[in-house]
Amino acid sequence: MARALTVKAVEAMKADPAKRQEVPDPALSGLYLVVQPSGAKSWALRYRFAGKPKKLTLGRWPLMGVADARTAASDAIDTVEHGNDPSAAKKRTKAARLDAQLSDRDKIKTLIGQYAKRHLASLKSGATVKRELERHVVSEWGERDIHEIAKRDVIDLLDGIADSGRVVTANRVRAYLSKFLNWCVERDIIDLSPATGVKPVAKEASRDRVFTDAELRWFWQACEEVGQPWGPLGKTLLLTGQRLSEVTGMTDAEITGDTWHLPALRTKNGRAHDVPLSPAVRDVLTSMERIDGKAGLYHTTNGVSPLSGFHKGRGHLAAHMVAIASEEAGEPVEIPHWTFHDLRRTAATGMARLGIPVRVTEAVLNHVSGTGGGIVGVYQRHDYADEKRKAVEAWARFVVNLVDGTANNVVRIEGV
Repeated sequence: MARALTVKAVEAMKADPAKRQEVPDPALSGLYLVVQPSGAKSWALRYRFAGKPKKLTLGRWPLMGVADARTAASDAIDTVEHGNDPSAAKKRTKAARLDAQLSDRDKIKTLIGQYAKRHLASLKSGATVKRELERHVVSEWGERDIHEIAKRDVIDLLDGIADSGRVVTANRVRAYLSKFLNWCVERDIIDLSPATGVKPVAKEASRDRVFTDAELRWFWQACEEVGQPWGPLGKTLLLTGQRLSEVTGMTDAEITGDTWHLPALRTKNGRAHDVPLSPAVRDVLTSMERIDGKAGLYHTTNGVSPLSGFHKGRGHLAAHMVAIASEEAGEPVEIPHWTFHDLRRTAATGMARLGIPVRVTEAVLNHVSGTGGGIVGVYQRHDYADEKRKAVEAWARFVVNLVDGTANNVVRIEGV
């Protein structure tokens, strides 16, 4: 009587380079070890269903051992005895899995993930574009098949963003979405971009919004009331005049003493930048309740990624500003719409009021223009270090005095 297959016997089984072998397992009728000419081994079960011979592949050796192969074969035989074909069931399961994969393959969320990995990851602005696409497009269309998206869907999406008061955001999303859809065309995912011919939601007017002194007071008080995370962020933006993405990405590693070092990779213009931190800014940062994380972020809610959700955050601060102003006036007060970027413009305008030269203000903001170009621009980071520090400290004193009610007059800064 032939002996049942054992682990040692299977391991010792030699391949025949000329043919495929099927070695039966005497311990279970119908179970075979298949040995390919290449040496690869697998398990199979031969059985009859509805009077016809059938074969079911069970698994590969050594991932499926001898005992597991017998168990799988026994389960399949039990299925046959109950009037079902295990081979047909396996094909149906495989087909369903393939259908699921194919259905996910063309979903908007899947394709935007691929777009981020294959294209956006190599761009300096890639993280911003990915965030906006996920925020506005994936949140609305994530589960939809890209072939279902029509031009009207694109228009409705953008109109919805614009109707919430974010016209500029709607135009940005249009541009990001258009490039993503064109990428899908290039990769033969769709034949034509549904964003073709979709015009900007509205013409963008150049913003010149600057906070009044009263609005500065209300804003600072709103930051105090709202607290973390938006209060410290708002104060830091106002006092430093730096860009939103730069401030939200601030880490311990970038700060040495009273100077914030922004590497070239973190700035919009690709130029490394040193930002002097005034005592007022340092007070804001040291008084924050820090959230631990390897990144060492200041403005974060999870310790892993920078703060996000700016539209809602700005809304919280704006609502508190209105409440504070209305209580102060004894009647409802309407405050014109503002954005976080307006704080940067307000800081620049405030420095001008203090008599700080344009070239120094531009050095503080790391802004490149005619006054900071050429040779001056190359050495600007170091040439104006002292002037920059005097400027940000003067601006911080003005803001603090304004909040305290002691800034009766604008004092011009001399020697800057």
